[in-house]
Amino acid sequence: MDIKISEESFKKAAAEGMDAFLSLISDAYVDAVGGELTAENMPLLNGWQHVLLSYRYFQQEVMEGGFCQLIQNGYGPYIFDNPFAKVMREMGLHDFSKMLYKAKRVYDENKRELTRERTDEEFMAMYEQFPQFDDLEDWYIENEEEITARIAYYVDEHLDDFLHDGLKIE
Repeated sequence: MDIKISEESFKKAAAEGMDAFLSLISDAYVDAVGGELTAENMPLLNGWQHVLLSYRYFQQEVMEGGFCQLIQNGYGPYIFDNPFAKVMREMGLHDFSKMLYKAKRVYDENKRELTRERTDEEFMAMYEQFPQFDDLEDWYIENEEEITARIAYYVDEHLDDFLHDGLKIE
């Protein structure tokens, strides 16, 4: 994998704020895997790159449609069956990690029902079927800006971990 981020793009994204900064880097990951993460292309990214990509998907899906949408769109295993929550704790995001572990318990206990194919009507009914997610979603939405800022700060402080393996700023 050999993806380059121009220094100009990097500086511009950093100046625009944490969301643009994280998006620029995670967009490079998505480009590196050909637009869609699959079992075949997962090895193209290192562990730190997967952590940032996990946060990107988590943030987008939960902010748009909550945990039900995250899971129905196929990101449940990527978030909950990997050490994402543990890494968030190691990065100093203890409360976020606790919230992720609570969501994981709901996911693990209801995996078959949460992941089955659904009609649009059945999907909308999920929000009433799984009220366990409501408080977790509310907590995340209230804290999303701080969490994102702390992740952006961590990425900036450990940039080599997130950009190595072919990703370069030029």
